[in-house]
Amino acid sequence: MLGVSGRAMLDALVSGTHDPTVLAELAKGRLRAKLPALREALEGRFRAHHALLLGELLAHLDYLDEAVERLSSEVARVVAPFSPLLALLITIPGVSQRTAEVILAEIGTDMGQFPSAGHLASWAGICPGNNESAGKHRAGTTRKGSRWLRVALIEAANAAARGKGTYLASQYARLKGRRGHKKAIVAVAHSILAIAWQLLSTGQPYSDLGADWFLQRHSNEAYRNRLVRQLERMGHKVTLEPADAA
Repeated sequence: MLGVSGRAMLDALVSGTHDPTVLAELAKGRLRAKLPALREALEGRFRAHHALLLGELLAHLDYLDEAVERLSSEVARVVAPFSPLLALLITIPGVSQRTAEVILAEIGTDMGQFPSAGHLASWAGICPGNNESAGKHRAGTTRKGSRWLRVALIEAANAAARGKGTYLASQYARLKGRRGHKKAIVAVAHSILAIAWQLLSTGQPYSDLGADWFLQRHSNEAYRNRLVRQLERMGHKVTLEPADAA
């Protein structure tokens, strides 16, 4: 509704134009293929008080757009000296310009204050806690940290999880089946923060380990046995046969 065509129709309504045919003709581009449906949708009652309320809403949206533009310009001015560091962070899959700005604003530029990536993750509250009972370790909840940093990292993790052929996407797919979407996303967010610490510490851009890194890390036999155990825990009876025996 707030695209070019929709905004033009709303402005026309506020200005007093109520004819569905005239309003529909304000459609641009591909939307013009839907003129009959638009004319039908624009039929209805639109009184003076509707125009008053709609005008106030549109004016408020215009104010917010202008405020966002002003603040974005100021953010761009403030972060300009840190462009090289932002460029490093953007090499991480899932990390956008805005996400990189939030990460840098929240954790700073000097990684010397964090002895390791683990210390940074613990400080940020992106490091899962540990519960131990009767000698058994269970995954716990994350501690509270920077709200803005957590939101940015979770956003980046979701974007990375939707990627193809990357280490982070593979990590998400590997964990989702065993631990569910939420915990897998937090794990990816933790990895992104650890990578950020490494890049800011070394000044080197991100180098992806590849989607098959987890397979290469373990021998084929160990990986096969783990998959068998997972299926057995799900209640399946597993019998393995060589592929050429089928």
